[in-house]
Amino acid sequence: MTERHNVLIIHADQHRYDCLGAYGNADVRTPNIDGLARDGVVFANSFTPFPICAPSRYSLLTGLYARQHLVTTNKGSPPAGYPTLPALLRDAGYSTAAVGKMHLTPTYLDVGFDKLMLAEQNGDGRWEDDYHRWLRDEGLCDRLDLIDQEAEFRRDAPQQYWDTCGALRSDLDEAHHSTTWIADRAVETIERWTPDANFLMVGFIKPHHPFDPPAPWDTMYDPDALALLPGWTESLMHGDDGSGYFDFSGLTERQLRRAMAFYYATISQIDHHVGRMIDMLKEKGLHDDTMVVYTSDHGDYMGYHHRILKGYRMLEPLVRVPLIIKHAGRKHPSLRKDDRLVSGVDVAPTVLSSAGLDVPGSMSGLDLLDPEAYRDYVFAESRREVMVRSVSRKLLLARDDRRSLFFDLESDPLEMANLYRHPDYREEVSAFKDRLTHWIAFEAVPPPHADTDARQVRAGYLACREDLYPYFKMRMDEKDYD
Repeated sequence: MTERHNVLIIHADQHRYDCLGAYGNADVRTPNIDGLARDGVVFANSFTPFPICAPSRYSLLTGLYARQHLVTTNKGSPPAGYPTLPALLRDAGYSTAAVGKMHLTPTYLDVGFDKLMLAEQNGDGRWEDDYHRWLRDEGLCDRLDLIDQEAEFRRDAPQQYWDTCGALRSDLDEAHHSTTWIADRAVETIERWTPDANFLMVGFIKPHHPFDPPAPWDTMYDPDALALLPGWTESLMHGDDGSGYFDFSGLTERQLRRAMAFYYATISQIDHHVGRMIDMLKEKGLHDDTMVVYTSDHGDYMGYHHRILKGYRMLEPLVRVPLIIKHAGRKHPSLRKDDRLVSGVDVAPTVLSSAGLDVPGSMSGLDLLDPEAYRDYVFAESRREVMVRSVSRKLLLARDDRRSLFFDLESDPLEMANLYRHPDYREEVSAFKDRLTHWIAFEAVPPPHADTDARQVRAGYLACREDLYPYFKMRMDEKDYD
């Protein structure tokens, strides 16, 4: 293995954890990601720290929970000066690049990448990125994506969009689809890699809605042949009124099956391009010396409790995400499946440790290379509730306590029975609340922060150490105080 191996992080958006062959799904076709799993480690209990795009991504980059890096919406920025994974690798001599979706604010925020080639989906990013400038130059428009993502166009969406919950064939051919554009830039970047010290983060927009695979991917799956994912119910659960991106109160099995078929197609399209990246690594002789990580920012209900998409509550399909790590120089690790409770905040410490670099004390995550690194509880948060989950129990403590939920996952893995006020579970609920209090008070405290380059108010002139320190040092060295 080279002294400084390469790192490739492949980051999907809204990929439900059990929608991969490596996680036991018999319908979805993901041979290339499954190949990564065979060469690496599958983390069976991996959770997002915040099930929204930008907060989750900043947690991966900083190794911090959202309450620490302070980004809790898709339009936030962490305080300047927090150590980030790409910046630490860059400081260690790595070439660092990111392609695809990053969801930064501002769009090209410097978080440590030497180069950014962006394809964004929502907000100002899509009006400023490389991909949409390219589409304009090609005379094309991703109409379905605009309808789905931008309110001014969504108001005039055709009825077919509403009837299908945005599961339609893309307006774009495959060559111009965002998944292909991102993958092309990724493969080109890997092709230019030197033998060692390269870091690339690839952010796919998909399988995030709209579920719009291009032809021929849109015909890959027969909706009627798919097995419904665990957790589908004929009606809404736990007082849910069905409000959201669509009105889910009227969601039908037929609509769900169509959404699943198109959702799976976008995953298979990503998988195809993951295969292209792996092939390029092998062609250049870099595969064995490259650490490859596949994960996602959050999941998708995809029928669970009569919903699709995201939002609402931190139930399992939303908060649980795939995490597969193929280690550099460890083609056949002794541990092929890891059942530990892990979080998105663990990615940065693990990559840094693998690269032989010190993990900053500010990072809250675990080094997953250490078999002794272990947590009894995993935490996640949103703007409306906080999750505390053990292997067998789960508390969702809501801002409105009437909506709090507690589940016994041993007897009820699909979260059907709310035991929050059940007398037999009163002590366990109290213990989980105590654990949450400890996490907030001592484990998820924002690290010290000082921005020494922040703008200052000019008062005559801006003094600096070099102006005054030499004078006072000289006088103190005189040691004559008479």
